[in-house]
This record gives sequence, C-alpha cells and structure tokens, in this order.
Amino acid sequence: MYTNFFYALRQEGIPVSITEWMTLMEALSVGLANSSLSGFYYLGRAVLVKSESHFDQYDIAFQKYFKGIETPQQLLDQVSQWMENPLPPRMFSEEERNELLRKLGLPDWDSLKAALEERLRTQDGPHHGGGNWIGTGGTAMFGNSGFHPGGVRIGGESHGQSAVKVASERNYREYRNDKTLGVRQFEVALRRLRQFSTRLDGVKDQLDLEDTIDETCKNAGRLKLVWTRPRKNSVKVLVLMDVGGSMIAYANICSQLFSAVHKSSHFKDLKFYYFHNCIYDFLYYDARIHPRNAIKTEDLLRSLNSDYKLVIIGDAAMAPSELIMRGGSIYWDVDNEEAGITWLQRIAKKFPYNVWLNPISERYWGLYHGYETIAMVREMFPMYELTLEGLDQAIKKLMVRK
Repeated sequence: MYTNFFYALRQEGIPVSITEWMTLMEALSVGLANSSLSGFYYLGRAVLVKSESHFDQYDIAFQKYFKGIETPQQLLDQVSQWMENPLPPRMFSEEERNELLRKLGLPDWDSLKAALEERLRTQDGPHHGGGNWIGTGGTAMFGNSGFHPGGVRIGGESHGQSAVKVASERNYREYRNDKTLGVRQFEVALRRLRQFSTRLDGVKDQLDLEDTIDETCKNAGRLKLVWTRPRKNSVKVLVLMDVGGSMIAYANICSQLFSAVHKSSHFKDLKFYYFHNCIYDFLYYDARIHPRNAIKTEDLLRSLNSDYKLVIIGDAAMAPSELIMRGGSIYWDVDNEEAGITWLQRIAKKFPYNVWLNPISERYWGLYHGYETIAMVREMFPMYELTLEGLDQAIKKLMVRK
C-alpha cells in the first residue's frame, strides 16, 4: 500500500529506508493515522523524515502523490459556499451536486436543506459546543470551528485544513539544505573552517588534562600537572565578493554574508575585499568600488602567504571580453593591463585552498548566453552553489589537505 509514495519520497531526495517504511506500515496497521489523510501526513513525516531540512521535499512529494484526492473538508467547503449563495446556476451543476451528496453520504440535496431549515426554525439563539444546534466548537452537522465527519461549515474559517492543502503551503521551504543562505547558517558553516593549534608563542597556562593523567600514572599515582598553551584557531581566510551589475539581484544575501563574515571572530586572520564582475589590477575595501579606496591586487598577493583559504562569491556571469581581453574592465574607466582570466589564474595558483560560491542555481550555469564565462571560471576554481548544501561541500573542499 502506498508503495509509489515511497518512490516519490526517494525521487525528491529524501533518504527513506526500507526499515522506516515498514515502521510506517506497522503504525498504519494499528490505526495511528486515525483513518484520515491529515493523520497520515503527520504520521508519515514523523516516521520517515529524519531532518527538518527535508520537510519541504516531503510536502512536495505528498502534494504530488495525493493531489487528486479530495478530502472531506474540501467537499464541505464547496457545499457551504453553494448554500450561502445557491442561486447562480453556474456554481454547481446537478451532477456535481449529486456527486457531492454521494461523497458526503447524504440521501439527497433536499434532505440536506430540510435538515438545515429545521435547525434554523427551532433554534432560538447562539450555541457553542454540543452536537445538535448550529454553533461553534461542537460536533453538530452545521456550524464552524468544530468537527463532524459529514458536517457543513456555516460562517467562520476552516480550522481542519486538509493534508494536501497543508502540504501545498510549503511552510518548511526555508529549512531546505539547498536553499540560499542566511546570516546564521553562514556563521555556523564558517566555524567549521576552524583548525586549532597549540604551536603558538605564549604562556603555558592551560591544564592539559590527558597529559596530566598520563604523567601522573607514570609517576606512580603522584599528581603531576602538565600545562600547555591555549588552543587557538590557526585558519586565515580571504573573502572576495562580486558587487554591482548582475549581482544586484543578490544584494540581500550578499549583505547577510557580509554581516556573518564580519561577525566571525574565530579566525587567526580574516580579510574581505570587493570586485566587479572579474578581478583585475585592483581590489576594493568597500562595495562602492571607488579607486581611492582600493589596493593593488599585486600588492595583496605579495603580502599574503599561500596558507589563506580563499572564498570568492560571485555569479561569474559577464561578457567574455571582460574575462579574456586586456582592457575588458567596464568599471570606473579602469584600463586593466592584463586580462581578468590572467589575474584569476594567478590568484588560484597563489591560494591553492580556494572555492567559488555562485548565487546562480547550478542548473542555469550552462544554459544562457553570457554564462559561458561560468564554465571558464570553473576550470580555475571549484565552484559550488551559494546554498546550504553548496556551502557544506565548499567547506569540505577547503579542509582537504593538499
């Protein structure tokens, strides 16, 4: 049962195992879904999804698989709408009315209206709770904010949303691994770059517990304290960010990344510079890209050691002339003496630990005119999407020892 739903989940990238699927079947067999589609939705998510980052994929798979199934609440809403305004003949045809009545288990349309008229004739005031009068919060056939398997909502708003409707809202899309980053996620990812070292100058004022235990044992149980220097992060990071032009569309995420990077205080050294489209003779200290606030790229390369981990953020989408031609720069009338590709090759060689984060989705990297430069840049730098998953891969790449 529901075997194709298992494959739909796997197709969306959710790592569902056979063991988990059999657990779900066992839960269904003892009635934990309460014989409702909404119950199955929440039960399936609880059993099959191991991380909130897959909630959105679960919603997508659920919506695709069950989208053809109408739930009782959806049918009741349609009946309620018709009863509130039954005159326009275009709202429901006679066949549609009969079909609704059949699915609701009611004898005929006249009986439904007669039952409602009887309630209205005999009821003398509002009623909340209970199972007979028109009101709220009860189990009567007519009313709202309560529950009746064949009831009709009158007034109020739907509270028992169908599972398909809940899934279609995709409330968990921001939890996806492949969604664009925010400040918090970027900060967490950057911390993974930390490499602690005690081979630094300084006073040995921190107790080394493991060596203390070892030396005490060697000393026949007599305590022998061993002190060491504090562990400090030895990682140095260089961030270069593309701004302006086609990157304007990604200004918000770039602003968040800027904040996250500058809030990072756990690196031995962190340097941040800007460029436009491609790197040429100069790099800039702020996003205005003004010549008076710049540093020569050559001077920067000369002053930094090769152990910096380089992170370049940009879409790499530009006119081919900007990348491969001398004088290809289109910003501030700067006539670059060497082609941008030459500078990129030089930078990649200088900093062997390097990655390029691209805010453009990978599926578009080779599709549009003007994006052929992306392929050329990818030949020089390992390129990843500017997403949670992409950043995770980039961090792993930076941590690989060469």
